[in-house]
Amino acid sequence: MSTITWQDFEQVSLNIGTIIKAEEYPEARHPAYIIHVDLGPSIGIKKSSAQVTKHYQIDELVGKQVICVTNFPPKQIGKLMSEILITGFPDKNGDVVLSTVDAPVPNGAKLF
Repeated sequence: MSTITWQDFEQVSLNIGTIIKAEEYPEARHPAYIIHVDLGPSIGIKKSSAQVTKHYQIDELVGKQVICVTNFPPKQIGKLMSEILITGFPDKNGDVVLSTVDAPVPNGAKLF
């Protein structure tokens, strides 16, 4: 693994947001949801596709705070234009577990 500088790290905008809506994404190549995240007044509401169907049902995602990369360019994922990357880690089977926080923080707060 190569090392990076602090300036490299500062280039990645990692912000917290609250999931306000999740819906089925039947057109996805792999099972996924379309997730809408409120990232606060300066970033707004953004959407992304997330392959989190193994660990999460739609109704339990709403209200969960997640850590997102907010400064990638938009990316076409099937019919959806993804505006953010919702971060997570693979479990022992490779299924995604969302990156989140232990206590509520203001939407849009930047990771440091």
